[in-house]
Amino acid sequence: MTQLLDRTAVKTVQLSHGGGGKEMNKLISSIFFKAFNNPILTSEEDAAILHIEGQLAFTTDSFTVAPLFFAGGDIGKLAVAGTVNDLAMMGAEPQYLSCSFIIEEGFAIDTLKQIVESMAEELHKSGTRIVCGDTKVVPKGCADGLFINTSGVGRVLKHHISVKNLAVGDSIIVSGSIGRHGAAILMAREGLSLESNLSSDCANLWPVVEQLIAANIEIHAMRDATRGGLAAVLNEWAAASEVGINVEEVNIPVSEEVRGLCELYGFEPHDLANEGTFILAVPHAIADKALDIIQRYGHCEQAAIIGHVDAKHSGKVVLTTPWGSRRYLDLPQGELLPRIC
Repeated sequence: MTQLLDRTAVKTVQLSHGGGGKEMNKLISSIFFKAFNNPILTSEEDAAILHIEGQLAFTTDSFTVAPLFFAGGDIGKLAVAGTVNDLAMMGAEPQYLSCSFIIEEGFAIDTLKQIVESMAEELHKSGTRIVCGDTKVVPKGCADGLFINTSGVGRVLKHHISVKNLAVGDSIIVSGSIGRHGAAILMAREGLSLESNLSSDCANLWPVVEQLIAANIEIHAMRDATRGGLAAVLNEWAAASEVGINVEEVNIPVSEEVRGLCELYGFEPHDLANEGTFILAVPHAIADKALDIIQRYGHCEQAAIIGHVDAKHSGKVVLTTPWGSRRYLDLPQGELLPRIC
């Protein structure tokens, strides 16, 4: 008797899943449409028709993190949170995302489902919808498991947030302890087993940003400290706004786990990436109010005011050490940890 291949029992992604035929339709409907179900996506048009009023923010990003799963998240959660956060940092309510998957032949379908379900859970936190996408399958060896590309569109609710808007006297606030994402990826990649609860700070920042906007906090600048960490953000702000930024190192929140890994590998915590920690510049008079909102709604008691803006050392960031000495906090050089996002 001729034995026929039961395609319903296929457990890995095949090249046929990217061929535009029955296999591809089944993959898309059973995994992506099931997790991201909404009328715009499931209409299956060549382009999504969107309804947005007012000024828009638009962003795009690609995610190639290795490993795909790490303490505190996975590539799917990272893709959604990272794109939503880029919109939130511009004072925009995240509304619509596109999502494209580049999948290596042989990738486990159960793993793909787990990642997609993680994305769906993260979307729910901000009420954002994936409304269009694409799926490509490449031969084994042409990609490292799974790459995800996303683009996001949001309605701007808070205007005039810009890297160029820092003003002398502004306070600089960090929303939580720094360097946790970079440290978590390093720990996963090196196979380190530490007696700690260190995990990535990967998180959707829109809920806390929404509270800042609702409280009418005057936000001059805001940015999530991803690749390059705190040091990169502050240097970019100082250069763009042509101001000096002074930071008290003792006020920068760093967990003991991150500090220990940095000492072990020779890194600086303020150079390591974050995926759920942001920096903002607000007028000094309302800094305490902004900090209170972040601590209450961002669920992070470690949020802190770490410095201020002045007219000295234009374009530079000056770090005061716990011993009272001062030095420039420079942009990170080289690639500390490739493929962290």
